[in-house]
Amino acid sequence: MAERGSKRWALRRLYDGLLGWSGTPYAGLVLFLWAFLESSVFPIPPDPFLIAMVLGARRQAWRFALIASSASVLGGAAGYGVGHWLWWSAPGDFSQVAHFFFDRVPGFTVERFESVQAQYETWGFWVVFTAGFTPLPYKVITISAGAFDISFPVFVSASLVSRSARFFLVAGLLWRYGEPVRDFIDRRFDLLAVLFVVLLLGGIYAAGEWF
Repeated sequence: MAERGSKRWALRRLYDGLLGWSGTPYAGLVLFLWAFLESSVFPIPPDPFLIAMVLGARRQAWRFALIASSASVLGGAAGYGVGHWLWWSAPGDFSQVAHFFFDRVPGFTVERFESVQAQYETWGFWVVFTAGFTPLPYKVITISAGAFDISFPVFVSASLVSRSARFFLVAGLLWRYGEPVRDFIDRRFDLLAVLFVVLLLGGIYAAGEWF
């Protein structure tokens, strides 16, 4: 019981700390770096940080959404570059960079990576769009797209539409219903923390089933 209480307290402190960043000059930079890295390496989506930023400074909601969207698309392009230029040591042979991702980055497995190719051949644009808009691991898609030489304009278009729709939807809802949402989070923080973890794990599981 004490351990569970300490975990809830740690999550609460993290949430309050994120809110505190919204009033600093570094808020946009932190959000940009988080969204950029999540598109290729970082395992935690930037949505909780975006939510905290908008709740802490609602007048900047659209600016935060634009930062998150732009950084995510740029990070996706960087992930595409990793897949395109660094993923193979020879045709069909994984490079040391690829093995690093398989060994160290959550969400990457050889089986999942290889199964993405068939999904690209069948669905194309919609594979990137779905991963960009849902909790599916976006970084697997960005790097796979480069490794399998998917059309870069198609990739960027799908990323731009899906990531912008996702982040602007979140920011818009919080801009419109900011105070009630913040009050609700304050009262039901423990429950929402559990739900967020469930959704995150559910997205990873769904990715495994889909791919």
